[in-house]
Amino acid sequence: MNPKKEKGMMDYIFQFAGEYKNTYRKSVLFAVIGVVFSLAPYFLMGDMVKKLLLGERDFFVYLMDGLAMAAFWILRVLFHTLSTNLSHRTTFQLISNVRILLTDKLSRLPLGTVQDMPSGGLKSIICERTDSMEPILAHVVPEFTANICAPILIFVYILMMDWRMALLSLATLPIAGIAMIWLFKDADVRFQKTQTTTKKLNDTAVEYIRGIEVIKAFGKAERSYRRFADAAKENADSFIEWMRACVVPFSIAMVVAPATLLSVLPIGAMFTMNGSLSLTDYIMIVILSLGLISPLITVMSYNDDITKATSIFREIDDILKLEELKRPEISKQLPVNHDITLNHVCFGYGEQEVLHHFSLEIPDGSVTALVGPSGSGKSTVARLIASLWDVQGGDIKIGGADIRDLSLSDYNAQIAYVSQDSFLFDASIRENIRMGKPSASNEEVETIAKKSGCYDFIMELEHGFDTMVGGSGAHLSGGERQRISIARAMLKDAPILILDEATAYTDPENEAVIQRSVSELSKGKTLIVIAHRLSTIIDADQIVVIKDGRIEAKGTHSELLHSSALYKNMWDAHMDVKDTCEAGDAPEADDTQEAEHTQEAEHAPEVKHAKEADDAQEAEHIQEAEHVPEVKHAKEAEGGVFA
Repeated sequence: MNPKKEKGMMDYIFQFAGEYKNTYRKSVLFAVIGVVFSLAPYFLMGDMVKKLLLGERDFFVYLMDGLAMAAFWILRVLFHTLSTNLSHRTTFQLISNVRILLTDKLSRLPLGTVQDMPSGGLKSIICERTDSMEPILAHVVPEFTANICAPILIFVYILMMDWRMALLSLATLPIAGIAMIWLFKDADVRFQKTQTTTKKLNDTAVEYIRGIEVIKAFGKAERSYRRFADAAKENADSFIEWMRACVVPFSIAMVVAPATLLSVLPIGAMFTMNGSLSLTDYIMIVILSLGLISPLITVMSYNDDITKATSIFREIDDILKLEELKRPEISKQLPVNHDITLNHVCFGYGEQEVLHHFSLEIPDGSVTALVGPSGSGKSTVARLIASLWDVQGGDIKIGGADIRDLSLSDYNAQIAYVSQDSFLFDASIRENIRMGKPSASNEEVETIAKKSGCYDFIMELEHGFDTMVGGSGAHLSGGERQRISIARAMLKDAPILILDEATAYTDPENEAVIQRSVSELSKGKTLIVIAHRLSTIIDADQIVVIKDGRIEAKGTHSELLHSSALYKNMWDAHMDVKDTCEAGDAPEADDTQEAEHTQEAEHAPEVKHAKEADDAQEAEHIQEAEHVPEVKHAKEAEGGVFA
């Protein structure tokens, strides 16, 4: 079986040009017509020389030839302009298509696949490298075609006049060809090296900029700058090495190739003297041979540009070929309710499996808290339910429907997900909240902000809801960003709400406000939370203790205190930290200290399902935990109240 042929640049152009394919073809056609018109003056010039040698003395004849030459040149410029105009329009459309395809592709890839890609490299491909193809596609492609056609037409014409002279006009090509083979040897390797070092430089620059706060705080500026400087030098050296390797062969090719007269003049003169070539044909061949090699040199000079464009297209194509989340365009089955079932789910990052045949039932309208040591798989479970990855074994169902049988749009309508890293776009607060429901009015946005407990701090900002949050929400504190993210999720009003450490950066006073708001707004919803402060999830319908990717125990708070040694140890450690803090021996227990006692490194939001405290021991714990903000999910059947 023959190996699959690699795509060339024109294959990629027609792949991404879409409906503009024919426009590109027209551009090439007009470029070829322009070349034909550009050659006509050479033939007229040779004809004029013939007439002079034959004794033509009528000035009007030469005037008409001159006017014809001018007309042909004007036509050449006209068709060249048309070709360039069409190629530019098509190129800009192609670049737009590529960028849309890439960003759309990223939205359909598993989160892990995207996170494994350096952001600097992705940004470089989508922006700079794609944009750098514009002059290549807009100019090189039509001109490459045109400059190939010109020497072919000239050679055929000389061949018809005298085959010997036609071969002589190409006498310098073998030497130039050897030089070009030398030039292009290992060109792909050198070019790929420059691209690798450029990506490394981009990634290092992005890392340096993003980490500038840490660099300044810990005095590592010199070391971090050295990494950037080394990457910049390596990038420069790769280009210098490539150019140094090209200097000699390129110079030889550029000097030798155009020297067609070295063979045409002396040998052609000899043929003319012995009568085997007419003087007029000799002069015509001399004139035409001057225009034979120059277009070929231009074509050869385009090789680097074509190699560059083809390499960029391959990188783009490689991203577009990445395996996506497997979802149908139209849902095969819709959920009948909002029960969530994880059945023997297996999942891992790379070769290391994190979840091992994980099975869990989450009833519709219930509150489920996930707790466990760091690295146990709590966030992985939440993200799998949120469909940020696909399971590698088993299945996840919502209301009896496998989530892989739901279209992305139908599934997204079921889930609202808030993570610890609350990302905000560089837009106004109003627009960031409105992303939860694009059709929401200003009044709806402001109403949900009030219900989510972030209205007051927003109104204290200089421009209120119209305040720009900056890149990634940089103008707001971590807690403020999280509160905006929660308001956005609440505005979406999805039946399933996942809170993955969503109040990690929030102070206790504001956390209490947020949790009360979340509790009120999440009534009747299926709620999944990852718990950090155990005292805030004691009223959850079920608490799932996860260890090493498996369920260690599950039940209510009081049940787990008696049945799970791990949970009891975590609870005791948590309460010890609280007691220490309340006694004034230490400031508010930070996440690191608490993690040492509870082995919890993942800081998650906590939501509680309201219940009447009918267990004396549990009531005592609740009283002890009164300084820790708690949000309860009201249960209509039990007439629950907020703590």
